[in-house]
Amino acid sequence: MRPALVLSSSLLLMLSSAVGAASAADNCEAISAQIAARIQLPPGMSFTLNTVDVAASAPGRVVGSCARGSRKIVYLQSAAAPAGKPASAAPDNILTECKDGTVQRGGSCKKR
Repeated sequence: MRPALVLSSSLLLMLSSAVGAASAADNCEAISAQIAARIQLPPGMSFTLNTVDVAASAPGRVVGSCARGSRKIVYLQSAAAPAGKPASAAPDNILTECKDGTVQRGGSCKKR
């Protein structure tokens, strides 16, 4: 194999990896934005959505996944819930990106 061909092949591989990583990051941001739009809290309460590696431990509740299942989206409420009614996302509101690239509601990629 000629050196120029090897160099161009490795350059192409590096560029495709970078584009894939950027696409996954955009995907996580888009799914986080969709989840944030669906969360309804009483006035005075706030939340954060953090995207972390699927194997990482993070405080809060997992409300979705992205980057083809390699990252998870974690919900963390910033203020105390009103007495008698805890704030939580209904299971049907959880958006999950499955390993095959599809997005499902309900927090599971299993076929229903």
